[in-house]
Amino acid sequence: MVIANLISYILVLVGALNWGLYGIFDINLVSMIFTGPRTIGAIIVYSLIALAALWLIISPIITNGALKLMGHREVRDDRA
Repeated sequence: MVIANLISYILVLVGALNWGLYGIFDINLVSMIFTGPRTIGAIIVYSLIALAALWLIISPIITNGALKLMGHREVRDDRA
């Protein structure tokens, strides 16, 4: 679940940067990379970003409010 959360954060950040570039400079980075807004590559990227956003909404509900970005670490007590 930690890996899914990290990948989702990265994808959502890429989507947010794309929207920011589009809103401020009228540059659609995904469309530029895939040479068109409705090409198969752009549709896949947009769909992955949307699924990542949905995952970040649903994941805390599944885990009772915890969105983990790091694995479980054991705390060792070497005081003896």
